[in-house]
Amino acid sequence: MPLLTRRNLLKASAVAGAYGVGIGIAGKFGLAEAAPEAQVLKAVKTTANITDAGVTKDIMTWGDGMPPVLRMTKGKPYAARLTNTLDEPTTIHWHGLRIANKMDGVPFITQPYVYTGDSFDYAFTPPDAGTFWYHPHCNTLTQMGHGMTGVLVVEDPDDPTFDAEVVLNLRDWRLGGDGQFIAPFRPRDAAKTGTYGTVRTANWHQEPQYDAPAGGLIRLRIAVTDVTRIFSLKMEGAEATVIAIDGNPVPTRFQLDLLLIGPGQRLDLAVRMPDSEGAIATLEDIRGTTPKTVAKLRAVGTSLKRNVGDLAALGENPVAKPDLSSAQKIPLILSATAESAPSDSICGTLGYSFWAINKVPWPGDTADPTAPLAELKLGKSYILQLENVTPHAHPIHLHGMSFTVLSSSSREVRPLVGDTYLVQPDEKVQLAFVADNPGDWVLHCHIIEHQKTGMTSYVRVV
Repeated sequence: MPLLTRRNLLKASAVAGAYGVGIGIAGKFGLAEAAPEAQVLKAVKTTANITDAGVTKDIMTWGDGMPPVLRMTKGKPYAARLTNTLDEPTTIHWHGLRIANKMDGVPFITQPYVYTGDSFDYAFTPPDAGTFWYHPHCNTLTQMGHGMTGVLVVEDPDDPTFDAEVVLNLRDWRLGGDGQFIAPFRPRDAAKTGTYGTVRTANWHQEPQYDAPAGGLIRLRIAVTDVTRIFSLKMEGAEATVIAIDGNPVPTRFQLDLLLIGPGQRLDLAVRMPDSEGAIATLEDIRGTTPKTVAKLRAVGTSLKRNVGDLAALGENPVAKPDLSSAQKIPLILSATAESAPSDSICGTLGYSFWAINKVPWPGDTADPTAPLAELKLGKSYILQLENVTPHAHPIHLHGMSFTVLSSSSREVRPLVGDTYLVQPDEKVQLAFVADNPGDWVLHCHIIEHQKTGMTSYVRVV
C-alpha cells in the first residue's frame, strides 16, 4: 500500500467527491444530500503472492489483491453494492459503524444471504470518524481467513493535519510450506486460544517498510483483522502516541507501551518520525517469546521538526453518554461449555460447541430463533457486566452501538469509548452504553473459532 501524504490525500478526496456525488433520490439520505453513486465491491476468488513459495490459490477478496481501504466522510452518505461471484453466500459487516440495523450485514439477523450471482445494496451515513473495518459475517472463518478483511477510514475534515498517513491491516494466513491453504483450525486450539496462522502479514506483506517524512507526524492507523491473534505493540526508534482506540479519541493521550490489542480492535497512533534520513522506526509485537517486526517506517528527506505536543485534539464522536444513575445492569458470563451438540453459529458450523455466554452456546440458525440475551428499551442506559471465567482472553464485540469502559477487577482502565473490549482471563469488567439504535445487535467473541463454537448471542433494542 503506498504512503498516503497530505497532498495525495487532498487529491484523493477531490476525486472521491467527484465520483461519490451522483443524481439520486435525495430523500433517501436527507434533503441536503444527493444519493452517492454506489462503490462496487465485487467478492471474488483469486490468487496472490503471500510467501516466497509461490502463488497462493483460493484467495478471497473484493476486487484485485488486498481489499481496498474504503474512505468515507463523517456525516456524509455512502453507498456500496456488494456483488457476489464466490461459489458460496456472503455479506459485508461494517465493523464498528453505528448504522441502521438492516445495513449490519449479519445473515439470519439483519439481512438475507447474498447468494452467488446476486447483489446487495448498502447505504448509510457514518456518524463517527475514525478507523474501522469490514468483513463478511458468513462462513467467517474461511472467508476472513482467505483474505476478506479490509480497513475502513471515516474522515473528519476538522481533524488535525498530519504530514502523512499509513494504514496497516494486520492478519495471519494459514499456509503450508508450499504456500497453499491448510486446515483453518484445529479443534484442540479452538477450545483454547484459537488456531494461529503460520504467516504473519501487514497489508498482505511480511514486515513491510514504508517511507515517511523525517521529523514529521505520521498518522498510523492499525486494524487487527486477524481471526485469532492478540498483539502487544510497541514502537522502537520513534515516539508513538496513542490518539484513538476503536475509532474514538482517547480521553488523555498516552505513549504506546506494550498495548494489548485483539481481533476486531483498532488503534490510531501519532508517530513522530526520526530526524535523520534513513532512520528506521519499527512497530513490534512482543507478545510471545521473541519480538516480531510488524512493519517499519523509514525517515526520508530533510527533517520537518514537528512536535507531537502541537497536534490538536481529534474531534469527539457523537456517542451518547450513559446515565449511570439509572443504568440497568446486564450480567454476562463468558465460559466454556460441556455441551456435546455441535453449534451452527451464524452462517455455517465448525461442528463443535466449546464456548458459551451465560452458559448457553449459540444453538445455530434454526427455524425457531434464539431469544435475545436482553430486550433493551430505546434510549435507556445499560451496563454490561462481563465476567470471564475462562483461562483465555476474549475480544467481545458489540454491533451497532458504542460503550464506555467503566471498571475492571484486574487492572486500572481508562474511560475509553469503543465497540470491542479484550476481556482478560478471570476479569470482570463493566461497559456502559445507551441503547440508541433499534434492532437486533449481535454480541460475540471476535476470535472467530470462539464465535463459531458458541460464544455468540444478541441483544434486542426496541
